[in-house]
Amino acid sequence: MSETPHRRGRLSQGPDLLFCYGTLQFNDVLKGLLGRIPHRTPASAPGYRTAALEGRVSPGLVVRAFGGAAPGVVLTDLSNAEWRILDTFEDEQYDLRKVALSTGATGWAYVWLGGDVRAEDWDAAEFEARHLSAYAERCARIGPRLAAGEPKGQ
Repeated sequence: MSETPHRRGRLSQGPDLLFCYGTLQFNDVLKGLLGRIPHRTPASAPGYRTAALEGRVSPGLVVRAFGGAAPGVVLTDLSNAEWRILDTFEDEQYDLRKVALSTGATGWAYVWLGGDVRAEDWDAAEFEARHLSAYAERCARIGPRLAAGEPKGQ
């Protein structure tokens, strides 16, 4: 597994709850990456939005200037090995950070650091209709490699 100092530091604080706002909300994606569907609870992240990103089918969680909340789910029963898989899956343009959740809990989310943020929000229904099948197939191909500690690749 490709571990830069930044990537090693992402899991050093022992994260527990993972807030998923994009592709990781979909059962087929989770099943492909982890081989199972973890327990999920609906939640949102106040003060954030799920932004569409230029040139990507996946979104980025970014701070919202005025009100609102990014919808999503919280994964509550990830093992350490599953955290490593998901952390390798998320590239270096995402940073694992604590976020306040609508449930009153604090969880962790992969917050977008890169540029290319579009003005519009990411559309989960459009992703599901146009991209989910191919995306989930890709996740099913790379999931076993990530579980074996290999880099994501393409």
